[in-house]
Amino acid sequence: MKYLYTLALATALFSCKNEAPTTAADTTPRYVWEAYNDSLDIAKTQALENSRMHLKLVNAKRLDKNDIWKDLNGEINTLSRKRISEISPLILEQDIPTIQKHVKNGDYSYEELTLFYLNRIARFESDNDLALNGVIALNKEAVKEARALDTKDKSTIDEYSVYGMPILLKDNIGAAGMPTTAGSVALTDNNAGDAFITKRLKEENAIILGKANLSEWAYFLCSGCPVGYSAVGGQTINPYGRLQFESGGSSSGSGVSIAANYAVAAIGSETSGSILSPSSQNNLVGLKPTIGLLSRSGIVPISSHLDTPGPMTKNVVDNAIVLQALTGKDAADSYSYASTGNYIQAVKEGNLEGKYLGVIKGYLQDSTYAAAINKLKETKATLVEVDMERVNMPGFLSILNIDMKNDLPAYYDAEVASSVKNRNIEELISFNNQDSLARIPYGQQLFKGIVADSTTDTELKAIKEDLMEVTQAYFQDALSKHPEASGQLDAILSINNYDAGYAAAAHYPALTLPMGFTAQGEPKGITIITPSKNEEVIYNIAVEVESALNARTLPEGYQE
Repeated sequence: MKYLYTLALATALFSCKNEAPTTAADTTPRYVWEAYNDSLDIAKTQALENSRMHLKLVNAKRLDKNDIWKDLNGEINTLSRKRISEISPLILEQDIPTIQKHVKNGDYSYEELTLFYLNRIARFESDNDLALNGVIALNKEAVKEARALDTKDKSTIDEYSVYGMPILLKDNIGAAGMPTTAGSVALTDNNAGDAFITKRLKEENAIILGKANLSEWAYFLCSGCPVGYSAVGGQTINPYGRLQFESGGSSSGSGVSIAANYAVAAIGSETSGSILSPSSQNNLVGLKPTIGLLSRSGIVPISSHLDTPGPMTKNVVDNAIVLQALTGKDAADSYSYASTGNYIQAVKEGNLEGKYLGVIKGYLQDSTYAAAINKLKETKATLVEVDMERVNMPGFLSILNIDMKNDLPAYYDAEVASSVKNRNIEELISFNNQDSLARIPYGQQLFKGIVADSTTDTELKAIKEDLMEVTQAYFQDALSKHPEASGQLDAILSINNYDAGYAAAAHYPALTLPMGFTAQGEPKGITIITPSKNEEVIYNIAVEVESALNARTLPEGYQE
């Protein structure tokens, strides 16, 4: 009965708005966004106490969201509302192996899967009561590419693969055919080619569905401003509490889009918390891998010492599948190394028996964390309470400042056409000042800090080495010295991005997954941290933790 009710409701929702013929040649928009006065939305955020969500803008000044899907109107219309209702229960919240089985069984095709997500993006993003500002651009070739994949013998396709899976890229990751803007007006004409990881996805026959919004310049532009805003895409909105909860940053568009099932998965990027934060805030699984496991070539940088892309998904198995597809040694990235890990197998063999997990005593005051730990006590893992005294990280900001000062011009030289101007921080500051209301409504204090930082290369090298030593000791002091674990814990259990800075400086991987909700309904994540190159251990633990907590849910209003 529940399925029949869901199906009937979905049919009713699709049939009540924006009717249009469904022929391949019809480019009449099925979904039309109408600009509106967002002053009431802004006023709501101004009333929030103890929040950084004091917004000045919801929609970017130059944004017409109809432009996002206008080249795809003809294809979007070919999937009828009736068909969408039929396949919706077979796609929403399903993991990749399940989706692949449905395709193999003929329940729907890769083309229909792609069209389903395109319709979902256009439908919700054209509705000002539900729009998340999660997507900046769509790949106009996506449907054609999916149709070509449907010609292959489905019986030969690995169910644990990204073949035919529509995936969104954070818009600081290069993808041919779409601009790579980093959310900045200065890069709206940056038609860079594929990043290394984009090439890897294409080699594995994934569908690049489009580009996700982000905190502009990966949240290294303004100070104290709301996370998730860019001058190109506007303010991303958390679907679990629209204009109430932060969307997390800087991979905010990736987070809100996957939370609402706009794609199978998204790729985010992190320097210090930028995957962990939006994944936690949006009830997702997000991995910040060991630096060098995934190439950074073709990604707009902050710091070559700390940056990494990583997968953001609705579940652990999908995360492992996407990570496996992304790996590969890149000669152009000095940190890159060849992976020997079998992450998919690690998930399949998930096991907490014999695992020793560190529980941070100070975090047990958090009721959501405490409740999750109580559930994990019922598993076969051994939980060990650890004291972790916060340590200072002097010079961390200088790593970001000086690396970006050097790495950004290098990115321009390698990836950006000479016709694109404003190729260093000083020029970008001047460009932004020419129209501060549209380009930098929250200022550019961090850009100014980059210019002002006089740290030398010698000093920077020492800072990086010192911080790696300090932060690795921060974790190792907790991971070791526990006789009940034969002197070594397998992982530390943290919250959200609380320890992201330490993991970043230590080059340690961290994976967050849904832990539960606060009394106000805000999602929180439990974050698993291990020493470098232990992603297999993380996945082996994470899949069992996910099963024990079972905290992932679709946000209300996005369930059909």
